[in-house]
Amino acid sequence: MQKSTFNTPALFGDHHVTEVRRMLFALPGVKDVYASSAFQVVQVEFDESLVSHEALLGTLEKSGYLGQIPMMVETGEAAEGGSVFRHTATYETVKKTVSFAQKAPFSGRPLWNCPGMGIIKNMDE
Repeated sequence: MQKSTFNTPALFGDHHVTEVRRMLFALPGVKDVYASSAFQVVQVEFDESLVSHEALLGTLEKSGYLGQIPMMVETGEAAEGGSVFRHTATYETVKKTVSFAQKAPFSGRPLWNCPGMGIIKNMDE
């Protein structure tokens, strides 16, 4: 038996842990999977005669858990579609930001790039 540990910066939720465990246990030779969204790490115990470290790495990379999640940055300029991504307001009296608003229209997909999450489907479909 061999153990491999992978840093997974895009593993940040319990649903990711479940998905990573499902994907890795589907590979032949995987005996145990420890995945932590708190520490963003995955440790796999496997039989090297049935599956390789590179195959495990490829599975995690293909699903998007090894890379950084791209995040939009607030610039104050209109984003795609002609609207500002986020609006914050600073009030003169308190000199602090006291409000936050964001329009998030449904577009049939997750609002952020979330590995392991597919397209959202309407219940009517």
